[in-house]
Amino acid sequence: MKKFLLSALLCLFGFAMHAQQNPALKGKVIDSKNQKPLQNVVATIQSTNQSVTTDFEGNFFFQILPSGEPVLLISSTGFKTKTFILEPTEGETLDLGVISLEEDITTELQLSLVTITENDLGDDNSGSESTSGLLQSSRDTYQQAAAFNWGQARFRIRGLDNAYGKTMINGISMNKIYDGRPQWSNWGGLNDATRNQEFSMGSTASDYTFGGALGTQEINTRASFYRPGNRITMSGTNTNYSWRAMGTHASGLNKNGWAFVVSGSRRWAQEGHFEGTDYSANSLFASVEKKFNDKHSINFTSIYAQNSRGKSSANTQEVTDLMGVKYNSYWGWQDGKKRNSRDKDIAEPINMLSHYWKINENTSLNTNVAYQIGTIGNTRIDNQTANNPDPTYYRNLPSYFLNLHDNNVWTPDYNGAENAKNYFLNNSQINWDAMYNANQNSAFGGKSLYVLYEDRTDDKLWSANTILNTSLSDNITMNAAVNFKRLKSHNHQNLLDLLGGDYFLDIDPFGLNNTQQQSDLNNPNRQVKEGDTYGYNYNLFATTFDAFTQFKFSYDKVDFYLAQTFSRTQYQREGLYRNGYHPLTSYGKSNKVIFENFGFKGGLTYKITGRHLLDFNAMYMTQAPTMKNTFDNARIDNSFVQNLNSETITSADASYIIKTPKLKTRLTGFMSKTTNNTEISYFFTEGGSGSGFYGEVVTGLIKNNIGAELGVEYQITSTIKATAAASYGQYTYGNNPNVYLNLDNLTVDDPTIDTSRDFGTVYLKDYHQPGMPQQAYSFGLEYRDPHYWWVGANVNYLKNSYVDVASLLRTSSFSIDPSTGISYEGATEGSIRDILRQEKFDAFMLLNLVGGKSWRISTKNRNTFGFFASINNLLDIEYKTGGYEQARSGNYLFANQQVASGTPTFGSRYFYGYGRTYFVNFYVNF
Repeated sequence: MKKFLLSALLCLFGFAMHAQQNPALKGKVIDSKNQKPLQNVVATIQSTNQSVTTDFEGNFFFQILPSGEPVLLISSTGFKTKTFILEPTEGETLDLGVISLEEDITTELQLSLVTITENDLGDDNSGSESTSGLLQSSRDTYQQAAAFNWGQARFRIRGLDNAYGKTMINGISMNKIYDGRPQWSNWGGLNDATRNQEFSMGSTASDYTFGGALGTQEINTRASFYRPGNRITMSGTNTNYSWRAMGTHASGLNKNGWAFVVSGSRRWAQEGHFEGTDYSANSLFASVEKKFNDKHSINFTSIYAQNSRGKSSANTQEVTDLMGVKYNSYWGWQDGKKRNSRDKDIAEPINMLSHYWKINENTSLNTNVAYQIGTIGNTRIDNQTANNPDPTYYRNLPSYFLNLHDNNVWTPDYNGAENAKNYFLNNSQINWDAMYNANQNSAFGGKSLYVLYEDRTDDKLWSANTILNTSLSDNITMNAAVNFKRLKSHNHQNLLDLLGGDYFLDIDPFGLNNTQQQSDLNNPNRQVKEGDTYGYNYNLFATTFDAFTQFKFSYDKVDFYLAQTFSRTQYQREGLYRNGYHPLTSYGKSNKVIFENFGFKGGLTYKITGRHLLDFNAMYMTQAPTMKNTFDNARIDNSFVQNLNSETITSADASYIIKTPKLKTRLTGFMSKTTNNTEISYFFTEGGSGSGFYGEVVTGLIKNNIGAELGVEYQITSTIKATAAASYGQYTYGNNPNVYLNLDNLTVDDPTIDTSRDFGTVYLKDYHQPGMPQQAYSFGLEYRDPHYWWVGANVNYLKNSYVDVASLLRTSSFSIDPSTGISYEGATEGSIRDILRQEKFDAFMLLNLVGGKSWRISTKNRNTFGFFASINNLLDIEYKTGGYEQARSGNYLFANQQVASGTPTFGSRYFYGYGRTYFVNFYVNF
């Protein structure tokens, strides 16, 4: 026993002597402008598991440094990261003294980015925006180019929709259950309040969640993490809004353990970049923290962001040639003002309570509970037994007369086309007065023929999670989390304005009989007034649970991680109307559908040296379909999508990384594959499938994404920096999936008969995924003067963006004459291929300029004043950012005639990017 104790003591003594010989490190971090200490700055020993944060006085300390020449990174949101190559001496403490951090201009650039990505990306009524998800505060050169330089062209990192990423506030996912995408407007305008962010790229490890193929973005609103001080900002731009005012106050943690942050902003425009796009948004933020002791803190966060904006229309080339790219068919004059018929209104406040528990030096537990309630409304005009009020309705345009036919013989009316052109040029906007007159002069005794309504969603969402972080040893860290959500979503059609009439009849005039015309057979022929629900009315219920664990291992030459997740998702619909099209399956509660899913991922970083790294990541997971893609037509039916399955996602990437004080480079090759995708769309068509309003459901779709990305940053001198970025991708469909249509307006005597029609295979293999440039390149130079002014320029080249193809046109029904059962005359394989060739948009170049200056306006209080300005698309290049084919010419005969005329009646509709835009931002910190 004595020998054992003696041996143990000798071992402990030897270990202590060895520890004493290991060098230590300390330093102090301050703001270069006001010379004040910076708290919560992260100091990290690169390629290790060691990181600390600065205290109240800006000090940090590492007890032990690794051997060799370790690299230290000093980083904080809103400041430029500093890199130090250390040369420690054994047994001594290396004192770096005072480290000054300079303000990072990319935090001001982020203000400009928001004005770009909140624009109208399509006339859908989904609960969230189709933006590219690029609002992270990242130091990676490639990600900065993707966000600030390419974001205005709807570039998507790795070609992935932002539903494949995870956006969180305090660890709680902000991705909508309905469609998987985050609703950026829920915290829009609160740039100061949402600057504390962490971002993970691709499937790399995150401390908060398992994540997805695109990555994660975590926004931290803990009050004590904000830099103390006040900030007032005033901005002007000519994008989707004109003006913005914002103010923020952060108290810091006082001696009684309290910290407060309040922020508010207003953004507005009488008319944005596109015609008739008014804008009004008000945002408020508050965060209060009480620190009880060194182990426990509670934080309450409240976010309110109200947003109302007018949408802009997607237009055919014919309309654009007549009216220009800024033309918007959604608005018209009323009482001397422009009134938009397609507004989007959002108000979904978030309240969140967080508990922070530091169990011991190695373990922490963070628990959050959130409640979100609010509304999203998308307005439009409804009309019954009246002319279509849309000025771009196809019968109003010259192309309609140029494509007239009689018994399949082309009989163009050139005089009619010229008259239509002149009439359209003089009547190119919605005529509100005509609708009021029609309603007031109606022969139906006060019945409105036109009304304004909104597709409205009222959500009530409870969320809760708990996140555990613990260091199991010096080399092993474990992260774990459990998340729970419960949603009740009330969806209905809300009548906003009778437009001068007394009531509106709640029927569908397209129904083929009295039964089909009834929105609610329980209350037929109901007269509705302003504020009433009509048309459709139902609830969606969702309950989700997921858990994940992750183990990170850090060693001298190799770091690696392993993570796994399990999730359970349950959906149910409750119909509040008995719809005439589906009298047996529209009213009451549907069955519950349950999905159980799992995922695994892992990654490895091999350290060739401290400055040269090889990084590998791979992931396999299954994911429940979104609620949007679960029901055939949730507005009027409880039926689920046929052959509904979970989506499977596989991704991998490999990177070579260089990190030196002057040169930072990352070269990455990546791939991802998603299978069992479902896509649902609605449209009116006429042709091979018959005429009517259809719901199209594509199932079993495979998407393949493969490519490479490069980011290079080189500090040429102490004041001049060069950056370059490139993205090369091939994003295609990987198979020929199945498609079927829901033909609701078929006349059937037996309501149990399935009115869907299976069109079989849709030939999409090797078509390109739409809506984004698949190649993008950027080069920039930046000069930063020691006297706190800077200027920069970047040139960008983007190409290989494609139109969204219509699936129905790529089925066998396109070429087969339903009256004979054989192919149309002339419908050869070559002619069909020519007609259905996917449109590729022209490549384009964007030149952007940025610059700014800041001053210290008080030596005593060290207050600062500054401005930032940018000009995007300096050369005013006109370019398409997206578009989609119309399926209304549903067969070869019609489509061939449209192509031959040179001006198709149902041509593709396009979205356009902004022309030359500016953003000017003035701010004062005190």
